[in-house]
Amino acid sequence: MKPGSFVLYEPSSVEQAAVMLADVAEHDGRIIAGGQTLVPAMAMRFAQPAYLIDINSIAALKRLVIERDQLVIGACVRHAAFHEPVTDGPLGHLLSTVVRHIAHLPIRNRGTFCGSIANADPASEWCLVSVALDATLVAQSVSGIREISASSFFLGFMTTALNPDELLVSANLPLLETDTRFGFHEVSRRAGDFAQAMALAVFRLDGPTLRNVRIALGGVETVPKRLAAVEELLEGQAFDSGLLERAAQIASEAVEPVDTTGEDIRYRRRLVRTVVIRAVKAALANTASE
Repeated sequence: MKPGSFVLYEPSSVEQAAVMLADVAEHDGRIIAGGQTLVPAMAMRFAQPAYLIDINSIAALKRLVIERDQLVIGACVRHAAFHEPVTDGPLGHLLSTVVRHIAHLPIRNRGTFCGSIANADPASEWCLVSVALDATLVAQSVSGIREISASSFFLGFMTTALNPDELLVSANLPLLETDTRFGFHEVSRRAGDFAQAMALAVFRLDGPTLRNVRIALGGVETVPKRLAAVEELLEGQAFDSGLLERAAQIASEAVEPVDTTGEDIRYRRRLVRTVVIRAVKAALANTASE
């Protein structure tokens, strides 16, 4: 099939894009940057927006810079930008580790970090990262700029706190302390497929003691989320295998999988145990310089 007819706008500034979006937001106007979800949906007539606002010509949205201890990722920064670490230290290595799990190379060459956030697929690796690291998501409209914490940004399956007339202009990730360790593990049916479950573990070690623990899970519920009960169990504790087993069990019991049958729910809970254990073990094996 082919997409239906639409009007294409090509703004040259964020302000101009915001004005255009305000004009067409009530008429199913859409922002497009990478288009790796929207374009296939349009081709199949699952989505038929009357207006598209192509933001690829806006230089300000291609920024990938460090400002005030944050990595600022503009709305037009492609996944492929993270194939190599974009900053020294753990954050750069974390992003370059996670990006390898996103779909396939052609999609990573075109799709964008912020586009993935705005699309809010629960199986999105970048959505998981943003929640785990307490990212700040910056939206702009004709009314001004609004900052939204990642913890309150994702409202449900492909549903966010963005207003119809707001453009997501950047995702700001806090830099990590140099001794931060991280581990990521994802299970999917085939390489490049959507994740069935994935976990990101981030913490520091004070001798054998776990500090500043963050454990986040994606691909299981309608939104990615931090596992507060698991973090509380691990925080300030000396690591041992029994502790990790208890943490994984708590994680599996704390989730409400999207599956509808008992067998599928049990399988998904077992996946949660697996990805949490493997993410934590990967973090323990990792060093800030790797």
